[in-house]
Amino acid sequence: MFGKLFGRGAGRPVADPHALPVPRRQKNGMYTLRALGDARVLALVEAADAGDWTAVKAALAPFDLGRDHQVLGELADLDGVQDWIGRAVEEDKEHRATALLISGTRHVSWGWEARTAARAVNVTQEQWRVFHERLRIAEEQLLEAAELRPEWVTPWRRLLTSGRGMSLGRDVNEARLDAALRRDPLDLETHVEWVSQLQPRWGGEPGQALAFARDALARAPQGHRLGCVIAMAHIEEWVESDRGDCLQSDEIRAELRAAADHSVLHPAYVRRPGWQHDFNMFAMALSLADERHTVRRVFEALDGAYTEWPWSYFAEPEKQFARRHRGA
Repeated sequence: MFGKLFGRGAGRPVADPHALPVPRRQKNGMYTLRALGDARVLALVEAADAGDWTAVKAALAPFDLGRDHQVLGELADLDGVQDWIGRAVEEDKEHRATALLISGTRHVSWGWEARTAARAVNVTQEQWRVFHERLRIAEEQLLEAAELRPEWVTPWRRLLTSGRGMSLGRDVNEARLDAALRRDPLDLETHVEWVSQLQPRWGGEPGQALAFARDALARAPQGHRLGCVIAMAHIEEWVESDRGDCLQSDEIRAELRAAADHSVLHPAYVRRPGWQHDFNMFAMALSLADERHTVRRVFEALDGAYTEWPWSYFAEPEKQFARRHRGA
């Protein structure tokens, strides 16, 4: 009985044959998720880390890189990819679109690494120069990838990020948003990226992001991960606010509970590689709202699995996760 009430027992998800073994936990019971927790993704990451393009292509076989943002993100964040992917772009005509997508996406991340997370006034002229140089390469490559494979959504989501960094303006970015949503109207990563762009720090108006997120949730089927956009919209509100307790209201707690029940905690939710990222979004939002019941269910499902995003909004993200995990 109690297992059913708290999502255990008969409701436990079927074991994933590709799931990586849980690594040795830290003293606080947490561990950092690696390669989306999936052995196939780990093989892809290891091939990319070795600069083996043939092995990368083989490891990509189970995935659709034109739609799977999370798998693409594992390559985008891997230092060193930029050193060899250019050869694949020039030499492998058959897989040029895939190579362009990986290279362009890596150059977006590589550009932001050069800029750093510092406030704009604290970014040096040299950092700005490298930032824009890398983003210009990313723009060219992602636009060509999108032209070669017009059904892909992932280039357009990454072009939203580069467009924001290049200050290309609202009209350009809205056109890119429309291009992404025409290909997948329920794409979570595109919605989350637009929630960021609607923040006042990027020229948006207060309340715009939440309105956009609520409209998205209203269109999402039960069990769809798009419900995470509500969690991220509230986290972004917290980032913008000068009050640490700005999410601690009954209305916000109720909205977050409803969104979690509609999406990640719904029986129809499918735990794909990297599902822990979805749960981490809700874990952070619910804990910031000082919600006491649903946050326990979310942390229980995570069982200590920590993802850097979105906790990186904190100065000490791992400590924050561990503390809130214990508190739940």
